[in-house]
Amino acid sequence: MRVIRRVVLSYERGRTLASKKIEKIRAKRTKRVRARMFGTDAKPRLSLFRSACHIYVQAIDDDLKKTLAEASTLSKDLRDKLSGMKNVDQAREVGRLVSKRLQAIGIERVVFDRGRYLYHGRVKALAEAAREAGLKF
Repeated sequence: MRVIRRVVLSYERGRTLASKKIEKIRAKRTKRVRARMFGTDAKPRLSLFRSACHIYVQAIDDDLKKTLAEASTLSKDLRDKLSGMKNVDQAREVGRLVSKRLQAIGIERVVFDRGRYLYHGRVKALAEAAREAGLKF
């Protein structure tokens, strides 16, 4: 009797074909959203990344390819305050913090780049908190 082993085709770093396809779809969605916006010194792009546990946001000047301000749930200013809070409430605090940091360097207007994420949940909470704190987008 002959035993046939199943071999999973994979690319670099052990990724399967299915996960490679998902990465291509996500990259395509990110590119589509980002194609419509561009950050300048006066009106930077507020870029967002969301993982399962944390949320990160940074204001980027695309002309100089430089980050002007950043905030995340791992920021030292927020670390103690966020313990025990739900993810949506943590996103609100991050939105308020990035708004304060941008206003400290004299920036009032931004372009919101949600990346590949839908505008609901933590993404929406962060954006609305930044608006309430004084940012315009």
